[in-house]
Amino acid sequence: MSTKHVTHWIDNKPWTGEPRRRGDIYNPATGRVSGTVDLAGPVEVEAAVAAARAAFPAWRDTSLAKRAAVLFRFRELLHAAGDELARLISDEHGKVVSDAAGEVARGLEVVEFACGIPHLLKGGYSENVSSRVDAYSILQPLGVVAAISPFNFPVMVPMWMFPVAIACGNTFVLKPSEKDPSAAVRIAELWAEAGLPDGVFNVVHGDKEAVDGLLAHDDVKAVSFVGSTPIAQYVYSTAAATGKRVQALGGAKNHMVVLPDADLDLAADAAVSAGFGSAGERCMAISAIVAVGGIADDLLERIQERVARLRVGPGDDERSDMGPLITAAHRDRVASYLETGVRQGATLAIDGRTHPFLGKEAAGFWLGPSLLDHVTPKMSCYTDEIFGPVLSLLRVGSYAEAIRLVNDSPYGNGTAIFTNDGGAARRFQNEVEVGMVGINVPIPVPMAYYSFGGWKKSLFGDSHAHGVEGVHFYTRTKAVTARWVDPSHRGVNLGFPTSS
Repeated sequence: MSTKHVTHWIDNKPWTGEPRRRGDIYNPATGRVSGTVDLAGPVEVEAAVAAARAAFPAWRDTSLAKRAAVLFRFRELLHAAGDELARLISDEHGKVVSDAAGEVARGLEVVEFACGIPHLLKGGYSENVSSRVDAYSILQPLGVVAAISPFNFPVMVPMWMFPVAIACGNTFVLKPSEKDPSAAVRIAELWAEAGLPDGVFNVVHGDKEAVDGLLAHDDVKAVSFVGSTPIAQYVYSTAAATGKRVQALGGAKNHMVVLPDADLDLAADAAVSAGFGSAGERCMAISAIVAVGGIADDLLERIQERVARLRVGPGDDERSDMGPLITAAHRDRVASYLETGVRQGATLAIDGRTHPFLGKEAAGFWLGPSLLDHVTPKMSCYTDEIFGPVLSLLRVGSYAEAIRLVNDSPYGNGTAIFTNDGGAARRFQNEVEVGMVGINVPIPVPMAYYSFGGWKKSLFGDSHAHGVEGVHFYTRTKAVTARWVDPSHRGVNLGFPTSS
């Protein structure tokens, strides 16, 4: 049986150089190798950056109308290829096809936002700041920019970055996860079909060697990253030390606070959906449920009823609600928290290792939805970002205890509160130290015209992703002061210029 081979995309065509290293691509549902991917070293990184550098002057000077036209064509091609991209994601990541289609749709929203670039790049203008002197500001692109994106959203997360960056006039090098690389290359092909000039969008696959090459390269002016907190901190410190702009989005430990007056059926639906969707491999997944007052047993019972009905199976099986995890090593790491949690005093209320599977193959990377009850803040299942289908249930006596739990966490990505008390909800959104807040919404991912980003150790750098902050990140402001001199005006004045 032949397997696919994925290589880099440089200067609007597949890379033809001889690879020094290759990695395996797996189908997580079967545990079998489904293909290979070339891993970039210094030669490939240099070729991608050189292509982007050469393309930058012409793309920077391309009119906003022409840039927008390319984006509109790309949007239509992306929309038409949505089902194909969803299946590519499912085959290599493991998430169910419907979930992958939702990922593509959310990425498409950022492309649609970027289609409005003529409006988004408007500067300011002031006439007669002094006699016959005008002042104005303009936004200009940075040059070559790079993104390092994670395995869990191989389409959506890169689309938080490259549509806005390219629309602003930059050229782009994407380093996707080597675990699920095919979608990035298909997107590059769509860009070429849309008429994007050679070298504006490039893809290099690889591991730390490719990442370090981009972080150190003098011609890369900005780096965007999404991943774990230790790597985000490494990317930020390494790239910032060379003078680059950096937006590095790190890990998360997202809490869902449930107050006694909440609709517990709604809360249970939300906990299951937000905790186990995409097998918990989401930076915005709920991982800690904070039950306030005496509602924990009732809420747990409702969650157990819903979990029992979840169908876990291959991503391409329409019956499946949840698929496998990305690799065997990650599955084993996630599963280890179940035993560790029990040793540290938690109760294993739902054991995903015994959950039934649809069409299960023994070699697949399977772990069903799990829940640890009576979790305390010192347990590793609470302090660590598990990044899998494991919920922790914490029991507190008051709102004050709940808000203290959330604010004491070193992470500040997303959080949610479930309540029917408008005053409590407003107080929570004001007091909570987290970047994205949901009120009766378990996964508060902002729309494309707002910005995505956390606080504390969930973000390194000043800029969030996409939205207006994305435009600011991928441009720099130039202030211009202009005087068109009256021919009769002459004379030298060495004094400091003042308004008059």
